[in-house]
Amino acid sequence: MSRAFNFSPGPATLPEPVLQQAQAEMLDWHGVGASIVELSHRGPEFMQVAHETEADLRTLMAIPDDYAVLFLQGGATVQQALIALNFADPGQATDYVITGHWGKTALKQVTPYVHANLAADGEPGGFRDIPARNSWRLSDGAAYVHYTANETIHGVEFRSANGCDIPDVGDVPLFADFSSSIASEPLDISRFGVIYAGAQKNLGPVGVTVVIIRRDLLERAGQPRAGIFDYRAHLKGESMLNTPPTWNWYLLGLTVKWMLAEGGVAEFAQRNARKSALLYDTIDTSGGFYCNEVATAARSRMNVPFFLHDSALDAAFLQESTAAGLISLKGHRVLGGMRASIYNAMPEAGVQALASFMRDFQQRHG
Repeated sequence: MSRAFNFSPGPATLPEPVLQQAQAEMLDWHGVGASIVELSHRGPEFMQVAHETEADLRTLMAIPDDYAVLFLQGGATVQQALIALNFADPGQATDYVITGHWGKTALKQVTPYVHANLAADGEPGGFRDIPARNSWRLSDGAAYVHYTANETIHGVEFRSANGCDIPDVGDVPLFADFSSSIASEPLDISRFGVIYAGAQKNLGPVGVTVVIIRRDLLERAGQPRAGIFDYRAHLKGESMLNTPPTWNWYLLGLTVKWMLAEGGVAEFAQRNARKSALLYDTIDTSGGFYCNEVATAARSRMNVPFFLHDSALDAAFLQESTAAGLISLKGHRVLGGMRASIYNAMPEAGVQALASFMRDFQQRHG
């Protein structure tokens, strides 16, 4: 069986070695006579998996000891609601910088609980750029400033000449959704109060979410909430207040081990830079046959939306690319067109194959 190059935005492609190891261990994990997904989450076997996964993730991302790491359910969207409940007083101001669809989603989740201030909004420009930092309207006494590091749909990412652009918001804790760019390059965790990320793009499968919290923030009273919505309770319960998605957590652990063996985030930063540069070059040198509308300085390394000069060719492009073993290239319904998601597990050969197909398609249909 030949595997296709899967450009899905999430659930996304997983490393083949991870899938092969999971396949080999499916019926019998480490000689215990049962699959890891069949064993108690509180038994020694899964506790070993859980502890190793946290330790490996801390190593991979250089997470300081004064940060807690949680493995939770509900995706990034649930965390967007929980951060307001846990870290802001009722009615307290919170600042939101909106650069795309998922930033708007984050804002929507907190409006029942806090005064959500729209500090900056890229929508008037079609979410094609990052609003200039000197234009942000931050609140006095805000509980935190929230932004989305990479917009999966619109292909906009906070970038600088040195890599990830971490906005300076003074002494106010900076909260960030890193769902589609976590562990894709080195990151100074100490600049953040909270980082959260659904795993299904760079860290593993759908169904488990990583939350990284500066421990002193857990001292905040927040708002009245059930224990299952309290990050402090989740930390005390080792992310097992209720039965966790053990298979997803296990696959996340395998993916992190694979990334460490491949050279860690520094190595993936180089690979991701080469992959995205090749794809954008293919678009930019097409003479207008393909186009990407995002400002060059804000282009995502993870999600590359692009359009054909004639949308009547879209169906042929998707049909022929699928036949060529290049799948899941259809753009999100919000934008249309095409989108190639090129996360850590997408090999460079996959992007090379896509670039070659795009040039060939242009030659035949231009």
